[in-house]
Amino acid sequence: MQQQGPSNDPLHGLTLERIVTHLVESYGWEVLGTQIRIRCFTDNPSVQSSLKFLRKTPWARTKVEDFYKYSLRKNKLKQGDRGVVL
Repeated sequence: MQQQGPSNDPLHGLTLERIVTHLVESYGWEVLGTQIRIRCFTDNPSVQSSLKFLRKTPWARTKVEDFYKYSLRKNKLKQGDRGVVL
């Protein structure tokens, strides 16, 4: 049996909650709502209501995941205390 190396997927091991929380910490709801035109980010936003919507709406989840990957590539996400992306 062949051993597989580490995944090349930048989302590997990240939950949707962690992705949304990191985006909010890095951009804030207002900027996030302008970058990703989804009502759950603009009308009374919260992590929990956004997760509920994103889990039921594949096209919206894809937009959020794609924006997260874009932000990783452009180094636009806040870094943790140890220089690790949160």
